[in-house]
Amino acid sequence: MKPVIKPELQVKFLQHLNRRKKSDEGFTLIELLVVVIIIGVLAALALPSLLGQVAKARQSEARNNVGALNRAQQAFFLEANSFATSIQAVGIGIRTQTDNYNYEVKMKGATSDLAASWALSRKPNLRSYYGYAGTILGGTGSGTEILTTAFACESENPGELKAVPSDVSYGATNCAQAGVKGYIDLGRTK
Repeated sequence: MKPVIKPELQVKFLQHLNRRKKSDEGFTLIELLVVVIIIGVLAALALPSLLGQVAKARQSEARNNVGALNRAQQAFFLEANSFATSIQAVGIGIRTQTDNYNYEVKMKGATSDLAASWALSRKPNLRSYYGYAGTILGGTGSGTEILTTAFACESENPGELKAVPSDVSYGATNCAQAGVKGYIDLGRTK
């Protein structure tokens, strides 16, 4: 004699098998396409921001090196009473060329009363930088003294290769006074 299963149990067993089959299924093609499209949109929104951050990181190399050259030139002036005539003479280990920038130091005249340092971009998406270390007369009355001053500037537009001028203005305290066109002061307030 065959065992007889109650009809209610048969229905519940078939419902259980149906539910199990549906849960074993994977994602549909449409569900996968929707997820891929969402990931693509998010990537398209994030990519420009990421690329901008990469350029900023590369520009920080030049910004730091120009600032270091300014400080080193001021220290050199305190010891030698003139500015260094080359990057190597400053002695702080900055190379004249990297993957992103070419570095130069220019002097005004033979007296070495000011030094201009340049970080000229080698890539079209990077800004160039200019650093100035010079002397100014300070004090009042009969107690005048020679003071050193320094500032740094950034090119207004990325990729513009500005020629290094043969002469910059003595006694400048910002980029405009130095006669460097197309550059803005890094010390500006926003």
